[in-house]
Amino acid sequence: MSEKNHPLDPANPLVLSTRELPRGAGEMREVVREAPAPADLGLPLIGAPEGAPLALDLRMESASEGVFVSGTVTARVEGECGRCLRPIGETVVGHIGELFAYPGSTTEETTDEDEVSRLHDDLADLEPAVRDAIVLDLPSTPLCRPDCPGLCPECGQPFDDLPADHAHEQVDARWSKLAELRDQGESEGS
Repeated sequence: MSEKNHPLDPANPLVLSTRELPRGAGEMREVVREAPAPADLGLPLIGAPEGAPLALDLRMESASEGVFVSGTVTARVEGECGRCLRPIGETVVGHIGELFAYPGSTTEETTDEDEVSRLHDDLADLEPAVRDAIVLDLPSTPLCRPDCPGLCPECGQPFDDLPADHAHEQVDARWSKLAELRDQGESEGS
């Protein structure tokens, strides 16, 4: 559903009010705040837990067409290694650079509705920009370390937990019947 059907909540820390920012080009305000991470801020193997703190360090600058919001969002992300499935955590710093167009500005006539973010009642919804900044910096296959050896394909144990000479006996399926006869002969001969 579009934001037009659901008004923005000015008390939401991911919503910026531009009411006190003069509309003259070049006017600027700094915003430093903490906000809880929204749901599903991440990828299947790694992401920011819902409600985890996001540190926002932003600048709002008046431009002729709207308000340009730039800065960083810092989040602690958690997940699991894509090779050995061990838990991992790291800090991600994403960069935001988003124009929020004024209602009735030229951008309304020259761009599609979803091409440029819009101000609604002098409020800017940062959640999509924050989501892009964090999620686009996440690895699709996170690793606990670059040289992680992963799991043994036979027993499923992390190679790091296994001895250096770890191996499994490989029996060629074509010889399986002979192996059964050998094992049977060994058990009868005992």
